[in-house]
Amino acid sequence: MQLKWKSGEPLAWPRGKVVCVGRNYAEHAKELGNAVPERPLLFMKPASAIVPADDAFTLDESRGPVHYECELAVVIGKPLTKASEAEAKDAIAGYGLALDLTLRELQSELKQKGHPWELAKAFDGSCVVTELVGTEGFDDLGAIHYQFYQNDELRQDGHSSQMITPILSLLALISQTFTLEPGDLVLTGTPKGVGVLNKGDKLRLVLEDKLDTHTQVC
Repeated sequence: MQLKWKSGEPLAWPRGKVVCVGRNYAEHAKELGNAVPERPLLFMKPASAIVPADDAFTLDESRGPVHYECELAVVIGKPLTKASEAEAKDAIAGYGLALDLTLRELQSELKQKGHPWELAKAFDGSCVVTELVGTEGFDDLGAIHYQFYQNDELRQDGHSSQMITPILSLLALISQTFTLEPGDLVLTGTPKGVGVLNKGDKLRLVLEDKLDTHTQVC
């Protein structure tokens, strides 16, 4: 599966890794009873976690309930290593929305034991991604608005101004440790309102007036 632009054209590069930012919205950290971290909390999903938010996607509930976390996704178009914020901005190729799917019960168990989260966060199909749009019209990265609906009910209402660490600071910080390459995605954190997905759910992901994606869980 290739990531695609809204035009239907595939990205010019292979899909890459997904770098995720945990607890980047204070209200989300509070709703799960988590402390707000002093520095961005980073984890990764492999490219094999990515599935497109086409007409429908498959939900595997064999390991327990699957929770959604809607996030603004940034797609990287140029290599970034130990980058400045200016270099980070120049490397952004576009934006989309993604569902960071989480096995919440397993994640809680792993956290209690002090173990890594990958089993609960990085499984196949755990990153559902919309089509992507270019950077045109995103002049103020601190004023990006997006929404997630489940069965016509608004569940998450996100705004980049609510991020604890803003987009360019995140990209620059990530690049100090992990080289970001063309085709990589950075998921910038989720606002409050996370919850459980169910088979048959009809979902809608809206990124301002740029994207309006409808998909169904099967």
